[in-house]
Amino acid sequence: MSYFEILAKDTQTRARNTRINVIHGAINTPVFMPVATQATVKAVSQDDIEKIGAQCILSNTYHLYLRPGLGILEKFGGLNGFMNHKGPVLTDSGGFQVYSLSRLRKITETGVHFSSHIDGSRHFFTPENVIEYQQKINSDIWTCLDVCIENPAAYRDAKEALKKTRNWAKKAHRHFKTLTSHLPENGRPRLFGIIQGSIYPDLRKEAALDAAETGFDGFAIGGLSVGESKEQMFEALGAVMENLPRDKPVYFMGLGTPEDLWRSVEMGVDMFDCVLPTRNARNGQALTSEGKLYIKNARYKNEEGPLDPACDCETCRNYSRAYLSHLYKAGELLSHRLISIHNLRFLINQTRLMRAATERGEFKKARAAFCGAYLKKEE
Repeated sequence: MSYFEILAKDTQTRARNTRINVIHGAINTPVFMPVATQATVKAVSQDDIEKIGAQCILSNTYHLYLRPGLGILEKFGGLNGFMNHKGPVLTDSGGFQVYSLSRLRKITETGVHFSSHIDGSRHFFTPENVIEYQQKINSDIWTCLDVCIENPAAYRDAKEALKKTRNWAKKAHRHFKTLTSHLPENGRPRLFGIIQGSIYPDLRKEAALDAAETGFDGFAIGGLSVGESKEQMFEALGAVMENLPRDKPVYFMGLGTPEDLWRSVEMGVDMFDCVLPTRNARNGQALTSEGKLYIKNARYKNEEGPLDPACDCETCRNYSRAYLSHLYKAGELLSHRLISIHNLRFLINQTRLMRAATERGEFKKARAAFCGAYLKKEE
């Protein structure tokens, strides 16, 4: 069985359906992965994750390293055993969290020194030890330590960060091969290289070509959807996609807006993750087939229907907008769980619709239909 299989291609776009076979199961793409940053998807249980049809979850090396600690994860045989998750897990290297959360950090040629955002304790991440940490986490897909910078960044800063990211990626890849050389091909984890370069197409092209040459199992696109304009984001994404081989999976890190998922899949991206569905749920926002819905708005106080009549999630099958409005306004935590379940299922259902449209060769038509309904004028 091949690690990566292309199952269907759209005839008019770069959209495709693929299957990624990893240790804990198969992942059919396009796929949206719920974010379990600290060994939990916020507000929902493992039963919920299974019922909404999540094929893979994402967790974070930085957070797991600091708390609960890698020794505890090892005791449970890795993250799957610790959180009782049966399916595949992808781990982010923690580079973005070091950049965004640590109180102090210093980047050198060999790694990054940082202070914990929890207690101020000092730590040092290297390309090599981050690979070892992911081995202890026992995830299915690992990522390389990268240098994250603000976006948009000055060209000079982006180029310097990319240089370090590329050097670290080569070190990580060598160390990964050493650690996993004894494992059979179909029984080893997979390593994705992270492509940086800020908003600059030439740097993105350079990063993509270099990552392809290094020989990673897949490619993760980092440093986008973090403050740049949509035009800048998609121009940078285009420069990446035009220069990556088509025989490996491509993962857009941190992207979760439905309309952007549709456009990115049209451009050839396979995998996504984002905190948006659960974070927005905690703020009372539901994603629906007719656009975003804010449950705190007065109009929903008496409405009997579900959040989205087109949705098949537990929330939409069992609870009214009026009840969810009451829960949210009363500060009841159940509203976080129920709207999170809906939002996660909504994005997962979008990827199902994408796969079906690709099989029919009608991706452009399906995307236009979705955007026409979803992007109508908000209330």
